[in-house]
Amino acid sequence: MDDHLLGWLRTLDEDRLGRVLANRPDALAAPWPRRLGTLAQRLGNGFAAMEALRALPLPCLQLAEVCLVVAEPTPGRLASFLGVPEKDTLDWLDHLYDHALAWPDERGVIHLSEAAARWWAAPLGLGERLEHYLNAWTISNDALRALARKLGVPYNGNKRRTIARASEVLSDPAHLTAVLAEAPSGARDLLDSFAWDGPVRDVDGNRFVIPGSAEKWAADHGLLYRPNWNVAEMPREVALAVRGPGYRPSFTPRPPEVATLPVDPAEVDHLMTLAAPHVVERCAALLDNASKSPLPLLKTGGVGVREVRRVAKETGCDEDETRLLLEICAVARLLAWDEASSGLVPTERFDRWRLDEGSARLRALLSAWWRMERSSLRRTDGRYGTVLGDDQAGGSVARVRRAVLSCLAHLPSGTAFADRAGLVRDVHWHAPLLDRALLAECAGAVLDEARLLGLLAGDALTDLGRALADLSGCAGDENDDTVPRVEHDPQLVEVSTRALASVRRSALFGPDLTAVVTGPPSAELAALLDRTAERESRGAASVWRFTPESLRRALDRGYDADELLGELSEVGTVPQTLEYLVRDVARRHGEVTVVSVGCVVQAADSALLAELAAHRRLNRLGLRLLAPTVLVSSAPPERTLSTLREHGYSPVPVADTGEIAIRRTRGEEPANGRLILLPGGQVAELPDPDVPAHVLAEPVPDPREHARRLIEAAEPADRSGRTWAIIGRLATRLPTAQQSLLGFVVDRGVRAGVTLADGLTATISHGELRGGVLDAWCEEAGDYLEFPLAEIVEVRASP
Repeated sequence: MDDHLLGWLRTLDEDRLGRVLANRPDALAAPWPRRLGTLAQRLGNGFAAMEALRALPLPCLQLAEVCLVVAEPTPGRLASFLGVPEKDTLDWLDHLYDHALAWPDERGVIHLSEAAARWWAAPLGLGERLEHYLNAWTISNDALRALARKLGVPYNGNKRRTIARASEVLSDPAHLTAVLAEAPSGARDLLDSFAWDGPVRDVDGNRFVIPGSAEKWAADHGLLYRPNWNVAEMPREVALAVRGPGYRPSFTPRPPEVATLPVDPAEVDHLMTLAAPHVVERCAALLDNASKSPLPLLKTGGVGVREVRRVAKETGCDEDETRLLLEICAVARLLAWDEASSGLVPTERFDRWRLDEGSARLRALLSAWWRMERSSLRRTDGRYGTVLGDDQAGGSVARVRRAVLSCLAHLPSGTAFADRAGLVRDVHWHAPLLDRALLAECAGAVLDEARLLGLLAGDALTDLGRALADLSGCAGDENDDTVPRVEHDPQLVEVSTRALASVRRSALFGPDLTAVVTGPPSAELAALLDRTAERESRGAASVWRFTPESLRRALDRGYDADELLGELSEVGTVPQTLEYLVRDVARRHGEVTVVSVGCVVQAADSALLAELAAHRRLNRLGLRLLAPTVLVSSAPPERTLSTLREHGYSPVPVADTGEIAIRRTRGEEPANGRLILLPGGQVAELPDPDVPAHVLAEPVPDPREHARRLIEAAEPADRSGRTWAIIGRLATRLPTAQQSLLGFVVDRGVRAGVTLADGLTATISHGELRGGVLDAWCEEAGDYLEFPLAEIVEVRASP
């Protein structure tokens, strides 16, 4: 924990502390902290600080980098070094303060978070300070004395004072100019290469021992240092002096302008209401196709191009839609690898998904795309990647997607971007830590995917895209089964419902046995027509054709003629020709029957088989006599064999070849379940379908209210003695070792399991003593609960 950070937090008022908590969601993650010391530990966590750093725009990172270079940085010194008015830096410094990545002390000197500072190995391309090299163990007293003589610095045996004087001389541009005037040929070019392209460079170590060489001269005058024979480094002060007094680091306090064009909001809204229903309907069509023909995987992982083209042709989607929706379905856990089918098949979650209302289905797909760590339409060397194959970029692709949509959301409503290159520059300003090459490569693919999903209409962001862009902070990652905060966000719910409000719920039936839907069909209407007819076209109008084969498939699913005609009449007027065809197919349906049997029982003795058929205790086998020497059982062979043996008979199994097959009985093996396919061919077990798919997390405290509680909470400087005294006096049922463990729960926030006198067990952490009770975070309850110390009978360590 950074003591400077804790000291700064103690000086904050409710407003500033509330802003810190609001900007750092990791600070209020359960169990939410109740002391400033715990909060400081969280804010200083390296991973959390790095995630906060990713969310900052370019000016914040530029100022943070300069803070690492300027000695004792203050707003005034930063502005002077950057060559800008001080007022241009204040708002961005406040932004850093509000994320607890930097903070001022009582003298106004800015301290940068240690976790954030580690991002820059060489800030502004500069090396370590001179004192780092002069204090190194490789610098002997003789070498320091020789350096002082070269620089004209008196050496009186005080190493610290000599180092300070040498640093002052070497960082003075005027002195360095005078020194360079006496430099040998090539020294200036050598120093420029280190100052602008360093600070560390490979060198020829032999030249540093040749008298009169530029390398030896630079090393003798303290301008270059060699940690290794073939590596040299230039100190920070020397590099700045070489760059000259006119050097100014880059500082871009305002984002680049993005050229825009006006658009008709009504047209954008109309295009959204056309695209959104198609996404849901085509996704269902792809999954229905996969249920009939499982998608095999390549040996190297992923779905091959031939399979993608086959699915696209059979479902009427184009290849881009197919690629995108297959990957979205895999991330949404609607499509998974199945060992028995040796391919990708719809999961049980798909069965539940298709029963949801249309807007809920759309949100599940958008949530999956929002956290997907692949770009389906990204081209590398002019070629698409393998569908559901491996992608080295991983989570960076998801961050690019969110950054692009967030920047589109910043554009004024009723406008579209006019220049993709300008948009990419704007994205880089808002998310400077993104890889620029990856951003340039993925930006176009993100826009194309957003158009297919109804998030973008032409080059303008729709209300659906704007609602999704507001959820960047809770997008989740690809390993999440669901992200409830995204799928149940009130604004996204409202917009997705409106996006599907224009779907058609009726069809026009023609005498030529066709059904036409003029507009996007509802998922229910499309499913009904897909069950009973063959789809012939998609687009602005979708067409289905009824055939004897399609109607027979519907009857095979359990329909009768009246029920089928009844459902069709609810969505349109059924013509006489279609009614005649339905009744004709229904009349012929069932002329031939096929009976399912579990197994066949044979015996030469017809009296024995008659006895078996009449045996009352064998009724559960469903035995039926087909011939004097042939019985059929409705139970499978294993169950039939075991039941007959239980009742004193001695049956034997017979193989398909007719030979008696007696084999050792094997232990029952676990059934192969559905597996989730992850990018790169990895699989994971599908979660229990009985577990609710959407479980909303416990809401976090309001940042402003929690800030007030933190400020009001008294935090004594030393609580350890009081902790042990109270626990030793009140937790009398615990042995000494368990009392000590309970004390660590209070003073250090460790996890432990406790058992109360009534048998209740809980896993607790982050405890506080309040009178005779322990107020601690209970993981089972997801909240802070009170545990009477006198009722705790056991404390055990929890990993």
